[in-house]
Amino acid sequence: MPMHDTQQPESQFGLFRQRRFLPLFITQFFGAFNDNLFKNAFLVLVTFHGLSMLGMNTAMIVNLSAGIFMLPFFLFSALAGQLAEKYDKATLARWIKLLEIAIMLVAGFGFIWHNATLLMACLFMMGVHSALFGPLKYSVLPQYLHERELLGGNGLIEMGTFVAILLGQIAGTMIVQSRAGGENLIMFACVTVAVIGYLSSRSMPPAPPTAPNIKLNWNVFSETMAIIRHVKDNKTVFNSLLGISWFWFFGAVYLTQFPELAKNVLHGTADVYTLIMAVFSLGVGLGSVLCEKLSDRQIELGLVPFGSIGLSVFGVDLFFATSAVPAAHYTLSSFLAEPSHWRVLADILLIGVFGGFFIVPLYALIQTRTEREYTSRAIAANNILNSLFMVIGAIMSMLLLGNGVSIRELLLIVAIMNILVAIYIYTLIPEFLMRFMVWILTHTLYRVKKEGLMHIPASGPAVLVCNHVSYMDALVIAGAIRRPTRFVMDYQIYNLPVINFIFRTAGTIPIASAREDAQIKEAAFEGIAAALAAGDLVVIFPEGRITKTGEMNRFMPGIERILRDSPVPVIPMALQGLWGSFFSRKDGAAMMKWPRGLFSKIALRIGPAIAAAEADRQGLEDAVRALRGEVQ
Repeated sequence: MPMHDTQQPESQFGLFRQRRFLPLFITQFFGAFNDNLFKNAFLVLVTFHGLSMLGMNTAMIVNLSAGIFMLPFFLFSALAGQLAEKYDKATLARWIKLLEIAIMLVAGFGFIWHNATLLMACLFMMGVHSALFGPLKYSVLPQYLHERELLGGNGLIEMGTFVAILLGQIAGTMIVQSRAGGENLIMFACVTVAVIGYLSSRSMPPAPPTAPNIKLNWNVFSETMAIIRHVKDNKTVFNSLLGISWFWFFGAVYLTQFPELAKNVLHGTADVYTLIMAVFSLGVGLGSVLCEKLSDRQIELGLVPFGSIGLSVFGVDLFFATSAVPAAHYTLSSFLAEPSHWRVLADILLIGVFGGFFIVPLYALIQTRTEREYTSRAIAANNILNSLFMVIGAIMSMLLLGNGVSIRELLLIVAIMNILVAIYIYTLIPEFLMRFMVWILTHTLYRVKKEGLMHIPASGPAVLVCNHVSYMDALVIAGAIRRPTRFVMDYQIYNLPVINFIFRTAGTIPIASAREDAQIKEAAFEGIAAALAAGDLVVIFPEGRITKTGEMNRFMPGIERILRDSPVPVIPMALQGLWGSFFSRKDGAAMMKWPRGLFSKIALRIGPAIAAAEADRQGLEDAVRALRGEVQ
């Protein structure tokens, strides 16, 4: 169970007042900051101050450093996942932060002595530090937070990571170039930041091991394959890992090309590059924290397709926006004074924002859909795949650029590839696309007030009964209840064009009256019994038809047969405010009267569960009628 405070904060930013979150946030923030502080200081010495190693030129050292930092993610992520399951995660965080202090002390002498070989070794060890900490920081969140807080918590972690990366890069460059003796100052800065990280880790609450009896497998390759094989058994989780890895492929290509984009395409100084990095990082941070607002504090998979659409749209627009850049040499102020550059910055900002929409729900999904004792290893598998995709992205970029493809064309190719990858992922897991369509419909036509969601059980079978007001009822309910549900609905509504895809994807059970089609009716009752036996939630509309007058119809006897065959709890629900809306059947007309307007206020009210033995159709009808009240 999560180790949470008794009172949940009203918004994700309230987590900053919670001991169960703030120390973790500070620890991971300064860890990411130190990675980039140290790495950028090292690269500035190589690039601008003539630091050399083993006779290699600057380009070779820069490319080698990127590979050296990524190598530990391949070598140690599997071990890191096991350690995070076997030991208390807060204790493990302190051990890792002590390792960081030791690494930074050694690196300090590397800066003072201008010893590139020693600094490269420390860069490798900082990669080890990050590889060890990565599975821990994401897998500990479900132990610290409520499920309703996970999306917001992940958003803050993602925001903090990108802001820390940006600030670390800027600080590393500025400190080394600030004045003579910058090497001494960078040593002091790196060690100080590592100490702050360690001190904050000491305030992290205990996070007991989830698999204390696990036997560590020190064979990196066999354990890596074992983790990936295990994760592949859960299609949703594995494809979420692939989605996150694809984001890092996409992001790594863009981030790697930003210096050349700033210099050779936008004709800007180093300050223009810093501005682009800042805009992109702030975009990811903004998108990450907006996820909670857009999804009503619940894990909304519909944001993932929304994010991927935005990545492609603004990635393609960036190609066209950079085609009309005047050929001149720009300082930061003159760059901002040129109106055409604001479109470029807007594209970069929005690529970051939609990247946040894309990645944050995927992290939260992995944390909730993976077995608790395997979460750290699933995150370890994610880090391995991330590294692999980033390496593939680097190789692809080098091959394309080496064969005459321009920077702008490379970024356009990746944006188009994103469309193809999105189609592939959503074909494998239609749940993402279904949730997107539900999210779009329920966030453009209606504003839904939800009451009593705590009555929906976290697991186990139950029948949910609700009044039937419009053709949108099932989508409104599906958008409000994050747990997957099986709907029973009239076969004619089920077969409606376009939304039939949503119903089929959600495993909806079509039903007909015995007069219309007795075979469909019997198949429906068999499907309901099978769904409940499998532990699913089943939603039915016992009236059997949409109201034509706004008043509830009498409940049909089918609900009693369902409970007789499958004696499970029954949860009454009531929809308010949909009568007379765009998809209702007001005055007996077929559907689609003129809408009252976008963002109409409606409500879904949910009552306490009723035991099957105490439930009959009249009692359930009365319970739903009472919940609905006078609001149609």
